[in-house]
Amino acid sequence: QVQLVESGGDSVQAGGSLRLSCAASGSIFIIDAMGWYRQAPGKQRDLVAQITSAHSTSYADSVKGRFTISRDNAKNTVYLQMDSLTQEDTAVYFCNARVRSRTYSPLRDYWGQGTQVTVSS
Repeated sequence: QVQLVESGGDSVQAGGSLRLSCAASGSIFIIDAMGWYRQAPGKQRDLVAQITSAHSTSYADSVKGRFTISRDNAKNTVYLQMDSLTQEDTAVYFCNARVRSRTYSPLRDYWGQGTQVTVSS
C-alpha cells in the first residue's frame, strides 16, 4: 500500500500565497506522474497541475502563471506553490501519485486525504 500525506492548506487573504506539500510512503518502486487536483463545494474534482518523473509540467489554464508544481524524487514529495490566490481558488486540494509498487506491477493511482485552502477577500 501507498500513503500520501498532504500539508500546507490554510486560510489566506486574496493575493496571498500558500505552499502545499505531499509526501508518498509505503510500497514504492517508482512514482510516475504526481499531481494536484481540487474540488470546490458542489463541483467536480479537477486537475490543477501535474508533473512527470522527468519534471515535465502541465497546468490548468486558470492557474497558469500563478501556481508552480515541483517534486523531489529523492523524498517522494510533490509541492504546489500557489501565488496571487483568489477566492476562486478556494477548494479542497488533493494530491495524486501514479505508483508502481514492484518491478513488473502495473501503475496504480493513489490519493491523499485532501487539504483545505480557503481564500477570503
